[in-house]
Amino acid sequence: ALALALPPIVLAVSLAPLTDFTGQLWLVGQMGALQSELGMAIGLYAAAQIVLFLVVLAIVHIPAVRRPLTPRALRRHRVANAAHRQFVSIGARAHSSETGVLIFVALEDRQVQILADAGIHQKCGETPWSRAANAITSAMKAGDDPTGGILEAVDICGQALRQHYPATGPHDPSLSPRPLEV
Repeated sequence: ALALALPPIVLAVSLAPLTDFTGQLWLVGQMGALQSELGMAIGLYAAAQIVLFLVVLAIVHIPAVRRPLTPRALRRHRVANAAHRQFVSIGARAHSSETGVLIFVALEDRQVQILADAGIHQKCGETPWSRAANAITSAMKAGDDPTGGILEAVDICGQALRQHYPATGPHDPSLSPRPLEV
């Protein structure tokens, strides 16, 4: 907005008085010179506009600057999309499982998404996932390290899974039980 607004404002302010230092109106002969000056001024202001746009673009591409300028709803949407993509990716490797639970923590955006397969979600409802997300969110609000909240969330989700799907056999080796950091 600044790159678009600044040149016309400066152009209007610099040409508006059309008076010399004595306060007299410009003469008709000087109007011809004004046209060539105006063409050069518009060209210079267009160049200034491009340079200003590029400077602002470069500054906004710095992550520490861009993050606070990004609307909260857009950040929430991006985190939700990333969580869903990860959940689908993991679910593609899980064979006939109804018990998949993804705890997705976006540390930079300080957001949490917990997704569960339809089978376990139908049996447990929303309560354990909300409690787990609140545990992580509370830990992030209390300090910079959400590890305690993540451990509590894993325990809450594990209890929900044990209640409805107790372990009956060996662990599926195709899925790693270790946290995945992307």
